[in-house]
Amino acid sequence: MRVSLSSGQYVTAAGAVRARAATVHPMTSYSGPATLILTDGARVAGMATLKTNERGDLKGWTGSFRPDQASTEVRNASDGLRLELPYEEIGEVDVTGVRRLLATQVLMSLVGKGPAPF
Repeated sequence: MRVSLSSGQYVTAAGAVRARAATVHPMTSYSGPATLILTDGARVAGMATLKTNERGDLKGWTGSFRPDQASTEVRNASDGLRLELPYEEIGEVDVTGVRRLLATQVLMSLVGKGPAPF
């Protein structure tokens, strides 16, 4: 018989107090608002969907970015960019492809460089 304690511990049938093992799950994906920072410092608001590479390598990550406004500068952006998530978490990204969604919208494929910002 186990009796649980509120502090992450439990009491065994023999009366010994044991601690529960903590399980840490790093965040492996993000989907939500983001800001793409172009090489000239221009900031482009939009939505990002990001994930770490398989096997949980937090330094390898990819995803997509859909800007709210798709200007020529955004369509031509390629490398040396930064992606800022809420709470000012920033990751470096390169654009690997740009696909037109509608007449005024594009979807940018991204590959992250360095640690994931999520």
